[in-house]
Amino acid sequence: MQTALRTSLPETERAGRATFAPTARVVREERPVQASGLPLNIRGLRKSFGDNEVLRGIDLHIPAGQFVAIVGKSGCGKSTLLRLIAGLEKIDAGSISFGDAAIKPEDIRVMFQEPRLLPWARVLSNVEVGLGRDRSSSDAHARAEKALAEVGLADKRDQWPSVLSGGQKQRVALARALVSHPRVLAFDEPLGALDALTRISMQRLLERVWRDQGFTAILVTHDVSEAVALADRVVVIDEGRIAHDVMVNVARPRERGSAELAGLEGAILSNLLSADDRV
Repeated sequence: MQTALRTSLPETERAGRATFAPTARVVREERPVQASGLPLNIRGLRKSFGDNEVLRGIDLHIPAGQFVAIVGKSGCGKSTLLRLIAGLEKIDAGSISFGDAAIKPEDIRVMFQEPRLLPWARVLSNVEVGLGRDRSSSDAHARAEKALAEVGLADKRDQWPSVLSGGQKQRVALARALVSHPRVLAFDEPLGALDALTRISMQRLLERVWRDQGFTAILVTHDVSEAVALADRVVVIDEGRIAHDVMVNVARPRERGSAELAGLEGAILSNLLSADDRV
């Protein structure tokens, strides 16, 4: 059964054993300045691999321009859901739609945990790959240079990927995803391999480009603190179903480690952990 958890009630709701911080403030939800994202509607979504039913009837609506984080234990189906949204896997049953808009290939992009850069191409050329069929256009270089500037790597345009740090490689991967101005950007654990300080820096960058460009953002992560720091909403998947849908009504910019975020993080973690895990 899907349960919605909110911090806007006089007394916080319970979900399992979770208790949300009673001091959480209710604020007006801030939207990107120029929302260009697509709405997402998922109905009765099912996916199996052989005898293993990974998704067991997902129903989810994401408004245009919203930042949604998807969390859950390993094997719960969150990355499969992301791949279905991105069109990288075939749906067994149910539907995924993006409003009434006519979808173009460049409207939906994915950023993976591995940068997946071409080692034989310089940084600028790697970014141009994200233009797809527009790579041969007269403004391809200019568009790639602008995307690199957005992620703070304009001075690395002529470098080889091999000389970049892990964080810089992920910034190039982000620029490659942004260069086509996607309307939906899916993140599949993109910061999982980074050190703590680089990860925080990249989280701030992801939030900034989302606010600047207004795309619909869908982040799969194992890091619950990352989810509540970045997202408008955290969807918890358990055994192939949506177990909880948590609105993060905390003003931006958010103060990491604040009582509000810590309360939400603790409640979500409590729901993710089984009784045995909590002992």
